[in-house]
Amino acid sequence: MVEPLTKNGKISRKGPVVLVIMDGVGFGKYKEGDAVAAAVTKNLDKLYASCPYTKLKAHGVAVGLPSDADMGNSEVGHNAMGCGRVFAQGAKLVANSIDSGEMYKGATWKKLIDNVKAKGSTLHFIGLLSDGNVHSHFDNLKKMVVEAKKEGVRKVRVHALLDGRDVGEMSALDYFDPFADFLKELSADGSFDARIASGGGRMVITMDRYNANWDMVKKGWYTHVLGEGRQFDSAHDAIVTLRKETGAIDQDLPPFVIAENGKPVGTIEDGDSVILFNFRGDRALEITKAFEADELKEFDRVSHPAVEYAGMMEYDGDLHVPRQYLVSPPAIDRTMAEYLCATGIRQFSISETQKFGHVTYFFNGNKSGKYVEKLEEYLEIPSDIVPIEQTPSM
Repeated sequence: MVEPLTKNGKISRKGPVVLVIMDGVGFGKYKEGDAVAAAVTKNLDKLYASCPYTKLKAHGVAVGLPSDADMGNSEVGHNAMGCGRVFAQGAKLVANSIDSGEMYKGATWKKLIDNVKAKGSTLHFIGLLSDGNVHSHFDNLKKMVVEAKKEGVRKVRVHALLDGRDVGEMSALDYFDPFADFLKELSADGSFDARIASGGGRMVITMDRYNANWDMVKKGWYTHVLGEGRQFDSAHDAIVTLRKETGAIDQDLPPFVIAENGKPVGTIEDGDSVILFNFRGDRALEITKAFEADELKEFDRVSHPAVEYAGMMEYDGDLHVPRQYLVSPPAIDRTMAEYLCATGIRQFSISETQKFGHVTYFFNGNKSGKYVEKLEEYLEIPSDIVPIEQTPSM
């Protein structure tokens, strides 16, 4: 039971308190390349000169990430602001669980591995192929593929999304080429068959969030599951060709399917196992629903294969989504919203769709719904679905 906030006699004020989270605004070390430092910010300058303030670190161990080399992100930042404490976050929890071997001892991993071994079926991995460590890390994926082979899995297919957002915008081949070589080497002895099966830019397929654009998820389903789409001999060829044709950066690259003799190499079929290896929840919930829902109204799946599906983590602790997951998320309690409700103070949270879950779900410790309905009001302003580089303002 959370107790009401203790009254502080040193503070006397009237009217509301406003917490404004300015996405992308921070204190940089250098003015060159720093849009905030170079901008005319008269009001901010006035506040800095006349009001008490402090600086907070928004990356690395200060917000629960594995090391200070890890870039901060909206999830961990809003978690920290919302609860005022540091919790080990998804990136750290997943890395620790894999490196210690604990994940492989878990019931979910064993169930998915045993399923494909018993049925002679395929183990699929879907997720963001980069080392951005915001939604995923390809080192985790490589270690899981190695372990799968060690445990007797014969066939693995990877449905790899291009990043270009948490890493360099044209860096995909820095990840895809070495990863393809890694899979080829792992498969060289003939006992194992691992390949990239499909892909596309993260802002085009699969990774929509907050129900903003379900067409992205539909495109991902048709690409990864059904194997429908433009075919290429390799991910390298697909990326090079599509870049040349579209001029798009990685996150906006169209979907592609890897095929041999006109047949996709990695459709998802009845009896397969599927792991969504992204650990962050916001862009994982919709594709998870597409796999788990008995009936889906958002788009026509055409086929809904009966698979063993698991997420890297539990993406929503209240709704318990997905039903199966590999690593338990941080249990964040005693959030600011919880304390304010216990004190009887009203709250109003407002944002565009693209950040709505950040000031509600993430801010409230990865909790869906309200603590006290009559004390909390949410207002979501629908975001457009124009690429963010065309309309970066919110």
